Amino acid sequence: MLLKSLEFKNAVGQKVKITEIPVLERNSPFYFMIQVRLQTFMTSLYRDSTKVLKSYSFREYLKRILKWPVFEELFKTPELKNNA
Repeated sequence: MLLKSLEFKNAVGQKVKITEIPVLERNSPFYFMIQVRLQTFMTSLYRDSTKVLKSYSFREYLKRILKWPVFEELFKTPELKNNA
């Protein structure tokens, strides 16, 4: 799975970095959900300048927010045959 990162400045001017954002095709059943969750996460980080962290993991955020079966389906890794 391809992952991307995003950097922006919050309302106070501090640099904030979001890592581990999954890249999905438009026809994926999770595409819309990820877009909405990312926008919500970014809005909360933009407005909340009291947090000290400068780097956030979107995967960890999704792990807390989503139900576990949905999270596993989204981030599943293909099983390799013969340890290849």
